[in-house]
Amino acid sequence: MTRALVLHPDIRSDSQRRDAGPALEEAVSLAAALPHLEVVGSSVVRLPRPHPGMLFGSGKIQELKEQIHDMEAELVLIDGPVSPIQQRNLEKEWKCKVLDRTGLILEIFSDRAATREGVLQVEMAALSYQRTRLVRAWTHLERQRGGLGFVGGPGETQIEADRRAIDEQLVRLRRQLEKVVKTRNLHRAARAKVPFPIVALVGYTNAGKSTLFNRLTGADVLAKDMLFATLDPTMRGVKLPDGPEVILSDTVGFISDLPTELVAAFRATLEEVLSANLILHVRDISHAETKEQAADVREILETLGVNDSTPMIEVWNKIDRVDEESRIALENMADRSDDVMVLSALEGTGMDQLLELVSDRLEGGRWEETLYLTFAQGKERAWLFQRGVVLEETQTDTGYDIDVRWSAKDAKRFREI
Repeated sequence: MTRALVLHPDIRSDSQRRDAGPALEEAVSLAAALPHLEVVGSSVVRLPRPHPGMLFGSGKIQELKEQIHDMEAELVLIDGPVSPIQQRNLEKEWKCKVLDRTGLILEIFSDRAATREGVLQVEMAALSYQRTRLVRAWTHLERQRGGLGFVGGPGETQIEADRRAIDEQLVRLRRQLEKVVKTRNLHRAARAKVPFPIVALVGYTNAGKSTLFNRLTGADVLAKDMLFATLDPTMRGVKLPDGPEVILSDTVGFISDLPTELVAAFRATLEEVLSANLILHVRDISHAETKEQAADVREILETLGVNDSTPMIEVWNKIDRVDEESRIALENMADRSDDVMVLSALEGTGMDQLLELVSDRLEGGRWEETLYLTFAQGKERAWLFQRGVVLEETQTDTGYDIDVRWSAKDAKRFREI
């Protein structure tokens, strides 16, 4: 078990929208997601501005050095970007391993990847990240002069050799991943032949996507109160009430400052979102920073190329974790919007209403049907025309034959008239 100290640099000049307290809690949760790490301490480090060579000032460096020594920490996790030079200098000064936010997330993904595709994606992301950190990985590369020339030398040659080795490995991984992507595309093409609409679950990590997925499909995808509990996408069929079957897709969770290497590596997996007919954006509505998390998810979706043309429903999950007054307020807010659903995936409340809303939003959730109304059913007939679902009407001796195209929600409301 490696003893780790978590630090969150709170840079005063930085116009970040996130508060330092919740950000530090998230960093600690990230560290706790690795089974071989033991978090022995955490703190917010206030900075007027980042030091180019050491990130922190000399006084703070010494103070943290004593703290690391007292806690016997073997690893310092810095919740933010750390340049290769800063990382090398801090490791020299503190005599322990230093890892930044990107490196930590890559470690978690590496630990969780289960399928061949997931392993390839994480390995590619890790190599892309390591390629920029060669200055840290090799202490003997500090010697940049020597040999017969004035500029070149063994160090420069070694760096280039290592960089070429990484590039060659990246090429090999891309070729292997291309085969996996072709297989995924074949599966996608096969699904396209059968007109089943695809509903993709997206959201911030630990928002409850896998719990909701299991509740709707009866699957047994790993669902734990842990960041990035699942990485590999899962797809299952779900029968909508009074409607067709849809394919529900569970994707990897997002997080603020998601490493660009991971976004690039997992693009093949996340492309399931691009091909979706409907997106369910699952939010942990009980979280203190649920609005900031939602903004991070929308930002990543825009990066992937998801635009406003794809319909989206916001699923406010974990309503069971809020107090009664807040719950009533949230439910009232949701009632005023056609694209918001409040529920608890853990308790199973709101599942039927969610499926009805999904059926209503999907074009594939509408079907044609012929209704037979008597002359006495004028109220029902007026409701059908008011709702705009009538395709054709034929008057008979006893009433009306009405061809309608409607959703499960329309059908249910009609029966309740």
